[in-house]
Amino acid sequence: MADWQDDGRKRCAWLGAWAGAADPLYRAYHDEEWGRPQRDPVRLFELLTLEGAQAGLSWITILKKRASYGPAFDGFDVRKIAAYTDADFARLMANPGIVRNRLKIGSTISNAQAWLALEAEVGDVPAWLWQFVGGQPRQNHWRGMGEIPASTPESDAMSKALKKRGFRFVGSTICYAFMQATGMVNDHTRDCYCYRELT
Repeated sequence: MADWQDDGRKRCAWLGAWAGAADPLYRAYHDEEWGRPQRDPVRLFELLTLEGAQAGLSWITILKKRASYGPAFDGFDVRKIAAYTDADFARLMANPGIVRNRLKIGSTISNAQAWLALEAEVGDVPAWLWQFVGGQPRQNHWRGMGEIPASTPESDAMSKALKKRGFRFVGSTICYAFMQATGMVNDHTRDCYCYRELT
């Protein structure tokens, strides 16, 4: 039996559908973070950044680089990131611990600036983000991963609103993955032990 299910607990099938599923890092992410409501602004900005970095890559690639992202981006302090200079950009491009993509690194900096502008506009950015699911986790009841959508009208609306405010790498599919990661929606399937914990 695969390492990721050797404790006898049933988990979402996507753990076995992706390369690296047996990695303890992947299982810990599923068990301890994915789908669990998150309202801390630092963690929300981190996950928005990581979801954007993941575009075109596997999630396990991002998880393995995650430990390098915090130090590289000043603990995801949006005020520090928003003030990054060309020297900071060059430093990040030279860092093998993160995804060294010019557009993705640039978007993290500009997204920090957009986050601060949004904060000046609405005050509470986490509450503003959570408004797209009515402020409370959306409880889904999927029987299998084939039922789980890649995007929804809510993620479409979030994407449109973020893009309007200057955010990048926030397409509807990325926004839905962000909603799943931060527990705005509970997309653990009904046979997963986390579904019962979170419902």
